Amino acid sequence: MSDGILVIDKPAGASSHDVVAAVRRASGTPRIGHTGTLDPMASGVLVLCTGKATRLAEFLSGCDKEYRGTVRLGAATDTYDATGTVVARAEVRAGREEVEAALEPFRGCIRQRPPAFSALRSGGRRAYKLARAGEPVELPEREVHVYELRLLEFAPPDATLLVRCSAGTYVRSLAHDLGARLGCHGHLAALRRTACGVFTEADAHALEQVKGGRLEEFLLPMEAGLRDWPALSLDAEEARLLANGRTLPLSSAVREQAAPGRLLRAHGPDGALLAIVAADLEASLLRPRKVFQP
Repeated sequence: MSDGILVIDKPAGASSHDVVAAVRRASGTPRIGHTGTLDPMASGVLVLCTGKATRLAEFLSGCDKEYRGTVRLGAATDTYDATGTVVARAEVRAGREEVEAALEPFRGCIRQRPPAFSALRSGGRRAYKLARAGEPVELPEREVHVYELRLLEFAPPDATLLVRCSAGTYVRSLAHDLGARLGCHGHLAALRRTACGVFTEADAHALEQVKGGRLEEFLLPMEAGLRDWPALSLDAEEARLLANGRTLPLSSAVREQAAPGRLLRAHGPDGALLAIVAADLEASLLRPRKVFQP
């Protein structure tokens, strides 16, 4: 089994599960998981973990994302995107200046209500299943961070946006809320994820390309997804202790780059990723959080 990170350029129309299933069939590797879904309508960067790297998914799924999305003003849909049924229409009278001004409240730390047609749970059931059955669904607002929001192009009724945001942000909700703020309704007409954590479109391979070759040709090492984390190099004895779940003394050098709650990656003498560790500053210890090599 191959252990590593595979970055796919997901085609529009396929679900994230479809992509995982296709890679499993093509590679014969059963242990594959993704680090965060993309709606079937969307295309772009989908990060998969294979083999032992599937144990990294929890650390990668909460990374920041970047999108290029097209908001179509003038109509609202029940799903907040182009796959849904139009539920309201209005004339688009806003110009570029009005759209620019309307974007301001959506920048920074904001409260956002996810779409009813989403995979989040409501009362123990998937919200989209309740919505499809015609049952009322109103998910609670939650805090998300929009680090960058720019109007790239405005060709009425379409506004193309660049959105750089925290995990859990729904660009569909942003499109819906922008239309409501402009008083003309709106929905997401197209969406492309251009970056997921440290990975960008430049790292992504077409699904058909991956299906046509050996998985190992496209795999990145496990630590590629953590390349912006502080790294520790261990000697043979330290690696042996850590691999057996033991703690290590916290050196002054590590203390300088550690912060409360911050995780680090530890590499063995061969340079391979050995474990995810947490620095316990009070006890002056490095504690293993997840070990990848025996």
